[in-house]
Amino acid sequence: MLERHSDIAIHRVLNLFEAGDMTLLTFFSDDIDLRIDHYKDDADTQWQCCDSKAGLMKVLAQLGKEVFPNGTKITGLTSESLDDGWFITTFDQSFWYGLEGRDVDSRTYIVSHELDGQVDYFRENVTTMTYRS
Repeated sequence: MLERHSDIAIHRVLNLFEAGDMTLLTFFSDDIDLRIDHYKDDADTQWQCCDSKAGLMKVLAQLGKEVFPNGTKITGLTSESLDDGWFITTFDQSFWYGLEGRDVDSRTYIVSHELDGQVDYFRENVTTMTYRS
């Protein structure tokens, strides 16, 4: 089990995301293959995918504006190595969900691949959104 501050690219990305630090882009490859899906949720996620760093910047900008306007707080972050650069990550966070105008707790699972210290494949599945207000 790899804990939150383990030195892997996916943890660097998520910790920098929490800090609102856009240097997280240095830990993504130029040809990043990224998609975020939601389990049993009617959220429009068509825009939450990209195949380049330029596309990633657009996704992050929209996420910051619509989903995380007040940022996020990581409440749990662990990963398991699947070998050959592959990881499965359990990511828990609390944030004010801009689109819903409410506080939420969320659990997501991320399958990622890293090569030379950069994430080149990222699939996030948002599995729970528990509203607190």
